Amino acid sequence: MGEARHLRRAIELATQYRTHPNPRVGAVVVDQAGNVVGEGAHQGVGTPHAEVVALERAGDRARGSTLYVTLEPCSHYGNTPPCVTAIVTAGVTQVVIGAIDPDERVSGKGVSWLTDARIAVTVGEMAEETEAADPAYFHHRRTGLPRVTLKIAMTLDGSVAALDGSSQWISSEESRLDAHRLRSEVDAVVVGAGTLRSDDPELTARHPDAGEFQPRPVIIAGAGPLPDEAKIWRRHPLVVATRALDIPSGDLTVVTGAGDHPDPMEAARAIAETGLLDVLLEGGPTVAGSWWRSGVITGGVFYLAGKIGGGVGIGPLAGTFSTIDDAREVNIRDVRNVGSDLRIEFE
Repeated sequence: MGEARHLRRAIELATQYRTHPNPRVGAVVVDQAGNVVGEGAHQGVGTPHAEVVALERAGDRARGSTLYVTLEPCSHYGNTPPCVTAIVTAGVTQVVIGAIDPDERVSGKGVSWLTDARIAVTVGEMAEETEAADPAYFHHRRTGLPRVTLKIAMTLDGSVAALDGSSQWISSEESRLDAHRLRSEVDAVVVGAGTLRSDDPELTARHPDAGEFQPRPVIIAGAGPLPDEAKIWRRHPLVVATRALDIPSGDLTVVTGAGDHPDPMEAARAIAETGLLDVLLEGGPTVAGSWWRSGVITGGVFYLAGKIGGGVGIGPLAGTFSTIDDAREVNIRDVRNVGSDLRIEFE
């Protein structure tokens, strides 16, 4: 019971900060009498790790203590020294770890270092809960790809826009607010150049929970020119293209592709390499369709509006659906009403 309580507190501490590309980690130090004598969380790249923060706050009371930490302590030098060294030096006698770190630089090595130092180690007590608190980190370290969530708003009969391109507003005000909450929880929002030209979006998170944080805008460039006066240039976007481009602001990364269209897998990998591990894909049908077919999308949120187009409009995924064998199974995690719409979340 105590282990679960202290690990849950460590997870709660971890989720207070945005740390990507580093993992979210929380730690709690408990003395021999069962008193919490130190807590800490990693706050981002270049800052002390959670274990070090918690041990420093515990001070001399850390000797003989149990350290509860969400993720396996690191055993390598990065921007900071190895956490295992701090744990051994502090005189901790037991470490309870929520989950093994999937990063190959750490995985299993931190545990081995601690056991070699004759510290009792318990591993995997809350592995699922730990991963659920930072799914993008675990996915990236296992695959090299970001966690990609596809967001689509469409009519009940399956159109994201009418044939004339009009789409504002298909979904309800409540759904749009929920979509802004999704933006506030990810590292980046990705759209294609077509969306940039037609909608001139800012891709900001206009939700009370966003605070000062804003996701980074990412543009997937194609063959057409990017508009020089788009509002997105005020936000220092990342542009992914298959060739060198002259852009008004931001960063450009060049990847391989089919003609002028970036390969979705290569584009996603390049996005993750910039430290953006959790992305929301809001691209139009062309980008959404190509990314879906590539297999890079890990989940999605669909808003089915309380509207019926009553005919053939523009579908959410460009491309052909030739045979039922092409359909992919998904796990529907949540279905609920949002305003006048139906919100479906899947993985």
